[in-house]
Formats: sequence, C-alpha cells, structure tokens
Amino acid sequence: MTKTFNINNIVRESVKTLKPYSSARDEYVSDGSTMIFLDANENPFENGVNRYPDPYQRSLKAVLAEQKGVSESNMLLGNGSDEVLDLIYRAFCEPNQDNIITLPPTYGMYKVLAGINAVENREVLLTSDFEPDVPAILSAVDENTKLIFICSPNNPTGNSFKKEYVEKLLESFSGLVVIDEAYIDFSEQESWLSSLNNYPNLIVTQTLSKAYGLAGIRLGICCASEEIIAILNKIKPPYNVNQLTQQKALQRVLNEDAVQQEVVQILEERANLKQALQELDFVEQLYPSNANFVLAKVDDADKRYQQLLNQHVVVRNRSTQPLCENTLRFTVGTPTENKALIAILKKL
Repeated sequence: MTKTFNINNIVRESVKTLKPYSSARDEYVSDGSTMIFLDANENPFENGVNRYPDPYQRSLKAVLAEQKGVSESNMLLGNGSDEVLDLIYRAFCEPNQDNIITLPPTYGMYKVLAGINAVENREVLLTSDFEPDVPAILSAVDENTKLIFICSPNNPTGNSFKKEYVEKLLESFSGLVVIDEAYIDFSEQESWLSSLNNYPNLIVTQTLSKAYGLAGIRLGICCASEEIIAILNKIKPPYNVNQLTQQKALQRVLNEDAVQQEVVQILEERANLKQALQELDFVEQLYPSNANFVLAKVDDADKRYQQLLNQHVVVRNRSTQPLCENTLRFTVGTPTENKALIAILKKL
C-alpha cells in the first residue's frame, strides 16, 4: 500500500476551511418536472442556452462513468484537462512554499501551471529510453513535494511508461501522483483507472480532445478517490462546463461505435506512417508510439520542418525539448492526408 498517504496532510489549509459557493442549481436539482424557474436571475425567454448548465454535468457524467468503469462520485469534469490540472495545483499546492515534479520531455502545461500558481517545478529528465528515472525522482522529493506528474502515453515521445516504474512511485510517494492519459485510447496498455481503488494517492486525467475528436469544445476528465473529487468540486467554478459542451459531448460519447471506428483507422494510418518514415534516408530514428502521433529523429529538423511547411504541411518541431534534438512530431491524419504527407516526404 501507499506510504503514509493522508489526504488531510496535503490539502491546503485555506481549502480545508473554505465554504464553497452554492449556486441556484446546487440548491434545486431538476427532477424533470415542469417548473417555473425564478431562482437564478436568468433571462426567462427560451433560446436553448438561457438557463445555467448543470454544475455537475450529471447526464454526461453518468454515461462516461459507466463507459470507463468508475463511479460518478469518483469523477470531475472540467473546461479541458488544463482546468482540471489547474484545480489540482490550487487545491494541494501552497504558493511560494510547495513543489511538484515533472519528467521532461513532457506536456508543457505542467510547467506553465506551476509558474502561474507560484509552485516550484522540479524537473527530473526521463532516461535515454524515455522512461521515468525512479531513483532520481524519489531523491528529488522533500516534505513540500505535493505532486508528481506522469504523462503516459507521453507527449511528445509517444511511449507508455512501464507499469512497475509507475507502481513504485505510487507506493513510495506520500503525495499525489497525477497520470495524464490524454492518449490512452490509442494505447495497448490498460488505463490506470482500473487501479484507482488500490492507490488513494492516484489521480487519472483524460480528455475528449484526442480519440473523441472534440478538441474544440474543451472537455477534460479527472478521476480519483471520492475525497479528492470532493475537494476539487469545492473549488471549481460553479458552471465550469457550459451547456453546449455538455450537449455535444453527450451526443459523441453515446456514439461509441463511431469513436472506436475512428481510433481503429488512426491506428492503421499510424502503422502506414511509421512504415513510410522508416524507409526515408533522412529519418535517423523512429520512436515507439502508443499515441496518435509519431516522433522521428531526423538529420536536420529545422530544415525538414521548413521544407514541409513550404509544401503546406504543418508538423511540430520538438527539437527544443530535452532529449529531443532534431525531432519532428507527426500527428496521424486522415488516409488522404497521410497519403499526401508520405508522397511529399519521399520527394524531400
């Protein structure tokens, strides 16, 4: 079991004593009856969005919870994963006092959010094969370390971290381990959601931006113990997920077959793209991917990036990231886009 984890030891004192804002839709929850709503100072003329949205997204959460095999009380939804991550900082990290640990190369918002919240970011580089350096991570921990961020599958490298490394951190660290699973739908590795009951210090975040194709509506998912979710609900804005987002997300998640068909096609196109990249002389190394993108080490990333741009293809140059010198990240496109990209690459 986890080393001496007690949620009360890491939540901020100001959050412990905070009395959360109670909105009109907290005090009265509709049961579907026809009611005259005169409680929330809304414009009474119906236009589809004149009423405040459900502050707890109950209809959407019920479907997501069933699909992901967790309880609704173990789930919080946010305005994208970035809001979810920000709430975690604000609930558990005392500004100008606490610190967090990130594992570059990784998703850049962890560092940005640390800066915004005045929390020290201790960076522990991944190993040369892009795995967590567990001894180095644990040696960087002190009494003010509240969070360790793990992105798996990792962005920008694409690999899923070995289970035993993550388990070691969960068992050895008395703070919270946040596993960002934005790309989990493209991975063969099982989601850490199945381990929520085993580790009280585990937080898993997911998103509808990738496999579900809903990046434009901003919907992030956070799953953790009921105690952690209750703390985050305490500090979240009352109507953080708008009505249109809830409607569009519910429509999409109810269409599971369509989502799965797209995932299958993306995985097929990922295999085609990897095959094509491996055959190119200027590609020096191709890294394993469990995501909807492929990271490739090339001879001259700046040059190749500009060549692709001149051919109206936009990829991501990740050369500024640690351990990622001369790398380009290729998101998997449609079959048509992939075919066009491969044809262009062969001509470079």
